[in-house]
Amino acid sequence: MKKALLSCLLLLFAAAGFAQKAPYKVVFYNFENLFDTINDPDVHDEEFTPEGPKRWNSVKYERKLANLERVLFDIAALDRDYPAVIGVSEIENRSVMEDVAALPKLAPARYRVVHYDSPDARGVDVGFFYRPDLFTLEGSAPIRFTMESDPDFRTRDIVTMWGTIEGEPFYFMVAHWPSRVGGKEASAPKRMRAAELMRHAADSVLRLDPSTRVVMMGDFNDDATDKSITEVLGARADRRKLAEGDYYNPFIEVLKAGYGSLAYQDVWNLFDNIVVSANLATGADGGLHIVKAGPKARFYGNIFSRPYMIQREGQYRGYPLRTFVGNDFQGGFSDHFPVYICIGKQR
Repeated sequence: MKKALLSCLLLLFAAAGFAQKAPYKVVFYNFENLFDTINDPDVHDEEFTPEGPKRWNSVKYERKLANLERVLFDIAALDRDYPAVIGVSEIENRSVMEDVAALPKLAPARYRVVHYDSPDARGVDVGFFYRPDLFTLEGSAPIRFTMESDPDFRTRDIVTMWGTIEGEPFYFMVAHWPSRVGGKEASAPKRMRAAELMRHAADSVLRLDPSTRVVMMGDFNDDATDKSITEVLGARADRRKLAEGDYYNPFIEVLKAGYGSLAYQDVWNLFDNIVVSANLATGADGGLHIVKAGPKARFYGNIFSRPYMIQREGQYRGYPLRTFVGNDFQGGFSDHFPVYICIGKQR
């Protein structure tokens, strides 16, 4: 029965020609340590090798890929259309992204990859999958994280790509901001700096072409209501009250309603955010803009979760079902739920 359902869905997707009109889904998903099994001597990836403490081998890697495939395909099944753009974090290299794009349930989307190796010590990066039938890529580049007060600090790049959807200019950014290692307050300046870099890039693009739709996404390691996002990034909660230069974060409202994308010490956080420029928030110029996922949707920002993605027992009952707890393999999906927005022209 499951195979028959899958076949039917794939046929429906194929019949659509992967060229459905808006709304288009834009997704961000922290893949939680998607490493290959090969020891890279240039980075500290030893724990994710067959000889390492996690005994990371091809069987576990294939299980991880199958889990990610299931989630992304189920997101596609929401409206029988694959997402136009998927930003991801915690991927080791381009090769693992290509493995994801080639998975049987995802291959019909013909995703292409934007990826750059970053200077992160563990070798984890961020990147994009995009559908070339919907998003016409014109260019891409990484933005290197730099911090004058800590010039030796190395972390993930911010990856950018630009092009058009329905002829309208778009500028996408994906990032994985510095962690809270050492405490939230002590590490906050690093996330403030990451927010500053993204804001500067977004503002620069909009100065050159105010019609550009800007989308900033990622695991920000801060909640949607933290200062790095609301003050430095300039992301507001109400799209109807945006001042000049403001950006809109639909996940502020989601967090205030009590929802989160990850849990820590029995508290839900919403570190996974998608922030958009004012023109994409309102569509005041008559172009593409953010829309709700459906008539029953409460928010413009969405968290995707299903029962199979949730830990059902033990210390982490109710949390996202992750790949490892320590070195114990859980066979799960990720310690984060994916988030997404929809872009269209409906009012």
